Amino acid sequence: MLTVDNLVKDFISGFKRKKTTVLRGVTFSVSTGDIFGFIGPNGSGKTTTFKCVLGFIPITSGKIQIFNRPNDDVELKKKIGYLPENPYFYDYLTGEELLRYMGQLHGIDSKTLSIRIDDLLEKVKMSHARGVQLRKYSKGMLQRVGLAQALINDPEFLILDEPMSGLDPIGQREIRELILELKSKGKTILLSSHILTDVESLCDRVGVIFNGRIVKVGELKELFSEIHTDYEMVIRNIDQSRLSDFTNLGVSFEKRAGFQVIRFDEDLKSKVVDLLHKYQIEMISLTPLRKSLEGLFEEQTKKEAILET
Repeated sequence: MLTVDNLVKDFISGFKRKKTTVLRGVTFSVSTGDIFGFIGPNGSGKTTTFKCVLGFIPITSGKIQIFNRPNDDVELKKKIGYLPENPYFYDYLTGEELLRYMGQLHGIDSKTLSIRIDDLLEKVKMSHARGVQLRKYSKGMLQRVGLAQALINDPEFLILDEPMSGLDPIGQREIRELILELKSKGKTILLSSHILTDVESLCDRVGVIFNGRIVKVGELKELFSEIHTDYEMVIRNIDQSRLSDFTNLGVSFEKRAGFQVIRFDEDLKSKVVDLLHKYQIEMISLTPLRKSLEGLFEEQTKKEAILET
Protein backbone atom coordinates (compact mmCIF):
# COMPACT_ATOMS: atom_id res chain seq x y z
CA MET A 1 0.00 0.00 0.00
CA LEU A 2 2.74 2.47 1.00
CA THR A 3 6.49 2.39 0.47
CA VAL A 4 8.77 5.10 1.86
CA ASP A 5 12.38 4.67 0.75
CA ASN A 6 15.30 6.71 2.12
CA LEU A 7 13.16 9.83 2.60
CA VAL A 8 15.11 13.01 3.36
CA LYS A 9 13.51 16.37 4.10
CA ASP A 10 15.46 19.60 4.60
CA PHE A 11 13.96 22.94 5.56
CA ILE A 12 15.71 26.20 4.66
CA SER A 13 15.04 29.18 6.93
CA GLY A 14 16.30 32.63 7.82
CA PHE A 15 18.26 35.30 5.98
CA LYS A 16 21.35 33.08 5.90
CA ARG A 17 19.33 30.22 4.38
CA LYS A 18 20.18 27.85 7.20
CA LYS A 19 19.44 24.22 6.42
CA THR A 20 17.76 21.99 8.98
CA THR A 21 17.43 18.28 8.21
CA VAL A 22 14.20 16.96 9.71
CA LEU A 23 14.00 13.52 8.07
CA ARG A 24 17.19 11.51 7.68
CA GLY A 25 16.70 8.56 5.37
CA VAL A 26 13.30 7.39 6.65
CA THR A 27 12.42 3.95 5.26
CA PHE A 28 9.36 1.80 6.03
CA SER A 29 6.40 0.16 4.31
CA VAL A 30 2.74 -0.44 5.13
CA SER A 31 1.07 -3.60 3.84
CA THR A 32 -2.47 -3.62 2.47
CA GLY A 33 -5.05 -4.24 5.19
CA ASP A 34 -2.66 -3.54 8.08
CA ILE A 35 -2.66 -0.91 10.81
CA PHE A 36 0.84 0.56 11.06
CA GLY A 37 1.72 2.57 14.17
CA PHE A 38 4.21 5.42 13.90
CA ILE A 39 5.58 6.52 17.27
CA GLY A 40 8.24 8.87 18.51
CA PRO A 41 8.76 11.95 20.71
CA ASN A 42 7.52 15.38 19.75
CA GLY A 43 9.67 16.84 16.99
CA SER A 44 10.92 13.46 15.82
CA GLY A 45 9.42 13.82 12.32
CA LYS A 46 6.10 11.95 12.41
CA THR A 47 3.88 14.74 11.08
CA THR A 48 6.52 15.83 8.55
CA THR A 49 6.63 12.27 7.24
CA PHE A 50 2.84 12.24 6.86
CA LYS A 51 2.90 15.57 5.01
CA CYS A 52 5.57 14.24 2.64
CA VAL A 53 3.56 11.08 2.00
CA LEU A 54 0.47 13.16 1.23
CA GLY A 55 2.40 15.49 -1.04
CA PHE A 56 1.67 18.57 1.07
CA ILE A 57 5.37 19.48 1.15
CA PRO A 58 8.10 18.59 -1.37
CA ILE A 59 10.74 16.06 -0.40
CA THR A 60 14.46 16.71 -0.63
CA SER A 61 15.32 13.19 -1.77
CA GLY A 62 14.03 9.66 -1.59
CA LYS A 63 11.01 7.89 -2.98
CA ILE A 64 7.38 7.53 -1.89
CA GLN A 65 4.87 5.25 -3.57
CA ILE A 66 1.20 4.60 -2.76
CA PHE A 67 -0.64 1.80 -4.58
CA ASN A 68 2.67 1.30 -6.47
CA ARG A 69 2.34 4.77 -7.96
CA PRO A 70 4.25 8.01 -7.21
CA ASN A 71 2.64 9.87 -4.34
CA ASP A 72 2.31 13.05 -6.43
CA ASP A 73 -0.29 11.34 -8.66
CA VAL A 74 -3.42 13.45 -8.11
CA GLU A 75 -5.73 10.48 -8.73
CA LEU A 76 -4.38 8.85 -5.58
CA LYS A 77 -6.03 11.51 -3.42
CA LYS A 78 -9.42 9.98 -4.18
CA LYS A 79 -8.38 6.85 -2.30
CA ILE A 80 -6.86 8.54 0.76
CA GLY A 81 -8.39 9.95 3.94
CA TYR A 82 -6.43 12.19 6.31
CA LEU A 83 -6.95 13.40 9.87
CA PRO A 84 -4.31 15.99 10.89
CA GLU A 85 -3.00 16.22 14.44
CA ASN A 86 -4.64 19.60 15.02
CA PRO A 87 -7.54 19.80 12.57
CA TYR A 88 -8.64 23.31 11.66
CA PHE A 89 -11.85 23.79 9.72
CA TYR A 90 -13.97 26.79 8.76
CA ASP A 91 -15.52 27.33 12.15
CA TYR A 92 -18.66 29.04 10.85
CA LEU A 93 -19.72 25.74 9.25
CA THR A 94 -21.79 23.19 11.13
CA GLY A 95 -20.60 19.59 11.41
CA GLU A 96 -23.01 18.53 8.69
CA GLU A 97 -21.98 21.40 6.41
CA LEU A 98 -18.32 20.48 6.81
CA LEU A 99 -18.95 16.90 5.74
CA ARG A 100 -21.09 18.01 2.82
CA TYR A 101 -18.38 20.45 1.70
CA MET A 102 -15.70 17.74 1.88
CA GLY A 103 -17.92 15.29 0.05
CA GLN A 104 -18.58 17.78 -2.74
CA LEU A 105 -14.82 18.32 -3.13
CA HIS A 106 -14.58 14.58 -3.77
CA GLY A 107 -17.36 14.78 -6.35
CA ILE A 108 -19.80 12.56 -4.45
CA ASP A 109 -23.36 12.85 -5.74
CA SER A 110 -25.93 14.50 -3.47
CA LYS A 111 -28.01 11.39 -2.67
CA THR A 112 -25.01 9.21 -1.82
CA LEU A 113 -23.46 12.05 0.18
CA SER A 114 -26.54 12.58 2.35
CA ILE A 115 -26.63 8.87 3.25
CA ARG A 116 -22.90 8.85 3.97
CA ILE A 117 -23.10 11.95 6.19
CA ASP A 118 -25.86 10.39 8.30
CA ASP A 119 -23.88 7.17 8.63
CA LEU A 120 -20.60 8.84 9.57
CA LEU A 121 -22.15 11.21 12.11
CA GLU A 122 -23.72 8.19 13.76
CA LYS A 123 -20.44 6.25 13.74
CA VAL A 124 -18.50 9.04 15.45
CA LYS A 125 -21.38 9.80 17.86
CA MET A 126 -21.95 13.33 16.54
CA SER A 127 -25.50 13.17 15.17
CA HIS A 128 -26.71 15.34 18.04
CA ALA A 129 -24.34 18.19 17.02
CA ARG A 130 -24.75 18.05 13.25
CA GLY A 131 -26.39 21.49 13.17
CA VAL A 132 -23.97 23.15 15.62
CA GLN A 133 -21.24 25.48 14.33
CA LEU A 134 -17.72 24.10 14.66
CA ARG A 135 -16.65 27.13 16.72
CA LYS A 136 -18.86 25.75 19.49
CA TYR A 137 -17.29 22.27 19.36
CA SER A 138 -14.95 21.03 22.06
CA LYS A 139 -11.55 19.58 21.16
CA GLY A 140 -12.96 16.07 21.38
CA MET A 141 -15.95 16.96 19.18
CA LEU A 142 -13.64 18.46 16.54
CA GLN A 143 -11.58 15.27 16.64
CA ARG A 144 -14.67 13.16 16.03
CA VAL A 145 -15.97 15.25 13.12
CA GLY A 146 -12.39 15.38 11.79
CA LEU A 147 -12.34 11.60 11.62
CA ALA A 148 -15.72 11.65 9.88
CA GLN A 149 -14.40 14.02 7.17
CA ALA A 150 -11.40 11.72 6.68
CA LEU A 151 -13.85 8.90 5.91
CA ILE A 152 -16.27 10.86 3.71
CA ASN A 153 -14.79 9.52 0.45
CA ASP A 154 -14.73 5.90 1.75
CA PRO A 155 -10.93 5.79 1.37
CA GLU A 156 -8.86 2.65 0.96
CA PHE A 157 -5.93 4.20 2.81
CA LEU A 158 -6.26 6.27 6.01
CA ILE A 159 -3.58 8.46 7.58
CA LEU A 160 -4.49 9.42 11.14
CA ASP A 161 -2.22 11.79 13.07
CA GLU A 162 -3.01 11.43 16.80
CA PRO A 163 -6.62 10.27 16.30
CA MET A 164 -7.24 9.92 20.05
CA SER A 165 -6.10 13.46 20.90
CA GLY A 166 -8.58 15.39 23.05
CA LEU A 167 -10.91 12.43 23.59
CA ASP A 168 -12.08 11.21 26.98
CA PRO A 169 -11.64 7.50 27.84
CA ILE A 170 -15.07 6.62 26.45
CA GLY A 171 -14.32 8.51 23.24
CA GLN A 172 -10.96 6.78 22.91
CA ARG A 173 -12.63 3.39 23.22
CA GLU A 174 -15.27 4.28 20.62
CA ILE A 175 -12.71 5.54 18.11
CA ARG A 176 -10.51 2.52 18.76
CA GLU A 177 -13.46 0.26 17.99
CA LEU A 178 -14.20 2.25 14.82
CA ILE A 179 -10.59 1.90 13.65
CA LEU A 180 -10.76 -1.87 14.18
CA GLU A 181 -14.06 -1.96 12.28
CA LEU A 182 -12.39 -0.14 9.37
CA LYS A 183 -9.57 -2.67 9.40
CA SER A 184 -12.09 -5.52 9.31
CA LYS A 185 -13.46 -3.96 6.11
CA GLY A 186 -10.04 -4.11 4.47
CA LYS A 187 -8.91 -0.53 5.06
CA THR A 188 -5.19 0.18 5.43
CA ILE A 189 -4.33 2.61 8.25
CA LEU A 190 -1.19 4.54 9.10
CA LEU A 191 -1.50 6.25 12.48
CA SER A 192 0.59 8.03 15.06
CA SER A 193 -0.30 8.23 18.72
CA HIS A 194 1.16 9.20 22.08
CA ILE A 195 -1.24 6.77 23.73
CA LEU A 196 1.01 3.75 23.46
CA THR A 197 -1.54 1.32 24.88
CA ASP A 198 -3.74 2.15 21.87
CA VAL A 199 -0.85 1.50 19.50
CA GLU A 200 -0.27 -1.86 21.17
CA SER A 201 -3.93 -2.85 20.98
CA LEU A 202 -4.51 -1.65 17.41
CA CYS A 203 -1.38 -2.08 15.33
CA ASP A 204 -0.03 -5.04 13.37
CA ARG A 205 3.37 -3.40 12.97
CA VAL A 206 5.04 -0.31 14.39
CA GLY A 207 7.86 2.02 13.45
CA VAL A 208 9.81 4.02 16.03
CA ILE A 209 11.23 7.35 14.80
CA PHE A 210 13.76 9.43 16.71
CA ASN A 211 15.46 12.60 15.51
CA GLY A 212 14.30 12.03 11.95
CA ARG A 213 15.52 8.44 11.73
CA ILE A 214 13.65 5.15 11.93
CA VAL A 215 15.29 3.18 14.74
CA LYS A 216 12.95 0.17 14.78
CA VAL A 217 10.32 -1.35 12.49
CA GLY A 218 8.58 -4.67 13.01
CA GLU A 219 5.73 -6.72 14.36
CA LEU A 220 4.89 -6.18 17.99
CA LYS A 221 5.86 -9.70 19.03
CA GLU A 222 9.31 -9.22 17.46
CA LEU A 223 9.86 -5.89 19.19
CA PHE A 224 8.60 -7.17 22.53
CA SER A 225 11.07 -10.07 22.44
CA GLU A 226 13.91 -7.53 22.68
CA ILE A 227 12.56 -5.74 25.74
CA HIS A 228 13.80 -6.67 29.20
CA THR A 229 10.90 -6.85 31.66
CA ASP A 230 10.52 -5.81 35.28
CA TYR A 231 7.49 -6.95 37.26
CA GLU A 232 5.32 -5.53 40.02
CA MET A 233 3.41 -8.01 42.18
CA VAL A 234 0.74 -7.21 44.76
CA ILE A 235 0.55 -9.78 47.60
CA ARG A 236 -1.01 -10.21 51.04
CA ASN A 237 -0.86 -12.57 54.03
CA ILE A 238 2.92 -12.47 54.15
CA ASP A 239 4.59 -13.13 57.45
CA GLN A 240 7.08 -10.37 58.27
CA SER A 241 9.67 -13.00 59.12
CA ARG A 242 9.62 -14.15 55.49
CA LEU A 243 10.54 -10.76 54.04
CA SER A 244 14.26 -11.45 54.27
CA ASP A 245 13.90 -14.48 51.98
CA PHE A 246 12.58 -12.15 49.28
CA THR A 247 14.96 -9.26 49.88
CA ASN A 248 17.91 -11.66 49.70
CA LEU A 249 16.86 -12.35 46.11
CA GLY A 250 17.03 -8.65 45.29
CA VAL A 251 13.29 -7.97 45.51
CA SER A 252 12.16 -4.50 46.66
CA PHE A 253 9.13 -3.97 48.94
CA GLU A 254 6.67 -1.19 49.64
CA LYS A 255 3.30 -0.92 51.36
CA ARG A 256 0.36 0.35 49.34
CA ALA A 257 -3.32 0.52 50.41
CA GLY A 258 -2.87 -2.26 52.94
CA PHE A 259 -1.04 -4.59 50.56
CA GLN A 260 2.62 -5.46 50.05
CA VAL A 261 3.94 -4.52 46.62
CA ILE A 262 7.12 -6.18 45.42
CA ARG A 263 9.20 -5.41 42.35
CA PHE A 264 11.71 -7.71 40.72
CA ASP A 265 13.63 -8.45 37.55
CA GLU A 266 12.21 -10.99 35.10
CA ASP A 267 15.14 -13.31 35.87
CA LEU A 268 13.80 -13.65 39.42
CA LYS A 269 10.21 -14.40 38.44
CA SER A 270 10.36 -18.18 38.92
CA LYS A 271 12.17 -17.88 42.28
CA VAL A 272 9.60 -15.37 43.57
CA VAL A 273 6.74 -17.65 42.53
CA ASP A 274 8.42 -20.60 44.26
CA LEU A 275 8.59 -18.63 47.52
CA LEU A 276 4.91 -17.72 47.23
CA HIS A 277 3.97 -21.39 46.97
CA LYS A 278 6.38 -22.39 49.75
CA TYR A 279 4.93 -19.90 52.25
CA GLN A 280 1.36 -19.97 50.90
CA ILE A 281 1.33 -16.25 50.19
CA GLU A 282 -1.64 -14.92 48.20
CA MET A 283 -0.86 -13.09 44.96
CA ILE A 284 -3.39 -10.38 44.03
CA SER A 285 -1.88 -9.25 40.74
CA LEU A 286 1.23 -9.44 38.57
CA THR A 287 2.00 -6.60 36.18
CA PRO A 288 4.86 -6.30 33.65
CA LEU A 289 6.32 -2.81 33.96
CA ARG A 290 8.43 -2.53 30.84
CA LYS A 291 7.24 -5.10 28.34
CA SER A 292 5.47 -2.50 26.25
CA LEU A 293 6.09 -0.10 23.42
CA GLU A 294 6.91 2.47 26.06
CA GLY A 295 9.78 0.31 27.25
CA LEU A 296 10.96 -0.19 23.68
CA PHE A 297 10.61 3.51 22.97
CA GLU A 298 12.60 4.50 26.06
CA GLU A 299 15.42 2.08 25.30
CA GLN A 300 15.72 3.13 21.67
CA THR A 301 15.63 6.84 22.38
CA LYS A 302 18.33 6.44 25.02
CA LYS A 303 20.53 4.64 22.52
CA GLU A 304 19.99 7.35 19.91
CA ALA A 305 20.68 10.08 22.43
CA ILE A 306 24.01 8.47 23.27
CA LEU A 307 24.89 8.26 19.58
CA GLU A 308 24.02 11.92 19.09
CA THR A 309 26.42 12.94 21.86
